[in-house]
Amino acid sequence: MRILLVYPTYPDTFWSFKHILPFISRKAAFPPLGLLTVAAKLPAQWDKRLVDANVAPLRGEDLAWADMVFISAMVVQEAGAKDVIARAKAMGKRIVAGGPAFTAQPERFPGVDHFVLNEAEITLPPFLEDLSRGTPKPLYTSTERPDISRTPIPQWDLIDFRDYVTMSVQYSRGCPFDCEFCDIVVLNGRRPRVKSTDQMLCEMESLHEAGWSGPVFIVDDNFIGNIASVKQFLPRLVDWQVRHGYPFKFMTEASINLAQDGELVRLLSKANFHKVFIGIETPSTDSLKECGKKQNVATDFSQAIKTLHQNGLQVMGGFIVGFDSDTEGIFEQQIRFIQKIGVVTAMVGILTAMPKTRLWSRLKAENRLLGNATGENTDASLNFIPTMRRKTLINGYKNLLSTLYTPEFYYDRINTFLKNYNPTARGKLVWSDFRAFLKSLWRIGILSRARIWYWKLIITTALTKRKALPVAVELAILGRHFQLVAKRALQAKDAWADEPAENTSHPL
Repeated sequence: MRILLVYPTYPDTFWSFKHILPFISRKAAFPPLGLLTVAAKLPAQWDKRLVDANVAPLRGEDLAWADMVFISAMVVQEAGAKDVIARAKAMGKRIVAGGPAFTAQPERFPGVDHFVLNEAEITLPPFLEDLSRGTPKPLYTSTERPDISRTPIPQWDLIDFRDYVTMSVQYSRGCPFDCEFCDIVVLNGRRPRVKSTDQMLCEMESLHEAGWSGPVFIVDDNFIGNIASVKQFLPRLVDWQVRHGYPFKFMTEASINLAQDGELVRLLSKANFHKVFIGIETPSTDSLKECGKKQNVATDFSQAIKTLHQNGLQVMGGFIVGFDSDTEGIFEQQIRFIQKIGVVTAMVGILTAMPKTRLWSRLKAENRLLGNATGENTDASLNFIPTMRRKTLINGYKNLLSTLYTPEFYYDRINTFLKNYNPTARGKLVWSDFRAFLKSLWRIGILSRARIWYWKLIITTALTKRKALPVAVELAILGRHFQLVAKRALQAKDAWADEPAENTSHPL
């Protein structure tokens, strides 16, 4: 069998990091980890070829070569996935699809021959068995949660490391929390399942032996969901990093209770973690309670963020507006809150009802759903009827974005961050770092309207906190990306704005 694995195009979002790529001469931020792992589960004797459409366009000759086309996608990649399906069907290819987008709503993808949904450790083997007998079924699904300690090492040889900014690995699946708007529990359950420490170190070794050195994203929904296991893993990871000369700088996602565990914070720092994404969501206690974000309610965010920054963990924060409890004052409240806590990379979006979440079910029962989620909460599009007037919500959101990513506000957050930041990550500067710096001198320091703030940041940091200068340069470049994403959101039109009747607000 000749298997073509295709990862569809990813739209321009906060997480695409599309606008930093020209600075560092890379083509995409992250590799398609799911497809690389699925490839490792396919029969070794099969020929495999992977096309990441974010790196290079899917060619007709690739499709012509293939006996079957495997597609994996997230909800935000729906348009790209449908394009791949249409092209493959036009050439008479059999299509196998799996991943979050297909698991959530397989009915949205006509043309797929075989859906292999949920977690591939459970659903892929029976598909392969049926295929070998010539009797594959159209649908394979399961509610069983597999033991991921048996998940194979991703097949790294299918990609070119030089195309990517960061490599990805997975340690656990699932999250102990059950936020109303989040589809993590739907996809991966509430009991965090982890890989063994030996298994993870084998993955690190395989990645290192394959030639990678640099950033690694541990893509877990909540890396500290199983704290006891993480605390067993991290000391071994520290030893591995020391033995190998710290080849990797890690980033991950975690819940805010991380900041309350001094031992865990110190272990992350020693293991060379330098970034952590945290779903902060909102300063509104009522909205946090509404969405079930109980772990955030009693948190002193200023102190929590300060603690993480002091231990070398730069916080990337997720924020949301559009909860039922939000009033018209939430936009100004969010601005003051984000500026105060000094989260530079503040990823702010409008609440989205993702398929099969508790929020989706509640809004459907209340007859408030308007349509399907795009999976992209920065496109200024609502797929439900809000309690606030929708025009007020969308305009307030656009003003929030436009304010946060003006040079004045963005660089002010960098300064707040640097006051508390203690760089702890180890790693050598390479030529690509210097090249990115030189490009930033021209593109931001000369051509950008942020040039005054840029030069002030670079000079001040060089004189007062030299170890943090690479981070300051990186944040300046990231600012360019976020400003352009925000600009696109400001120009976006609400897909449901012209819907008739009670779509402007919802009386509770």
